[in-house]
Amino acid sequence: MSGRQTAEDRKAQIVAVVLQIADEIGPDRLSTTDVARAIGISQPAIFRHFPTKSALWLAVAESVSERLQRDWAAAEAEASGAHPRLKALIMAQLSAIAKTPALPSLLFSRELQVENMALRDVFHRLLGAFQSRLIEAIRDGQATGDICETVSPEDVASLLTSLVQGVAIRWTLGARSFSLVHEGLRLFDVQIALLRR
Repeated sequence: MSGRQTAEDRKAQIVAVVLQIADEIGPDRLSTTDVARAIGISQPAIFRHFPTKSALWLAVAESVSERLQRDWAAAEAEASGAHPRLKALIMAQLSAIAKTPALPSLLFSRELQVENMALRDVFHRLLGAFQSRLIEAIRDGQATGDICETVSPEDVASLLTSLVQGVAIRWTLGARSFSLVHEGLRLFDVQIALLRR
């Protein structure tokens, strides 16, 4: 049997290498030449799978989006009750960042903010989907009296999303010198304690 990869396998490999290199040198410095060299193929071979660099970044964003949504669904499926669901969602998000450290830098890259609106749209929808899951769990927690009902679920979701982003930035700037998941969950417990009735 031939050792050649299928087109889908090659695309998945390219996406994985883009995320790896984006973590090492930053998404704005990444070139298709870097990707081709890391895989051991020619640059034109990259463009056979992705006709433009924008198309490559869009594939990266869609791959990340699909993986995160699977992770969130699995996390919620294993948790019962509003508080465990919220904590499971936060843990899934923190774990995804710990496994793919390029995620925070992608969100603030020039590629996303200026040059690739389709990429920005994918991440915007992804954030909306995450917040919707949080809001639903928060509403359930308010209905059972676990979370103070005088605070809007949307505001609580924003606080929790900001907690994840803030600890991820601190983790990145601190050369990943602490456990992102452990610290994020510790702060989650502090935040929820403040929101209890």
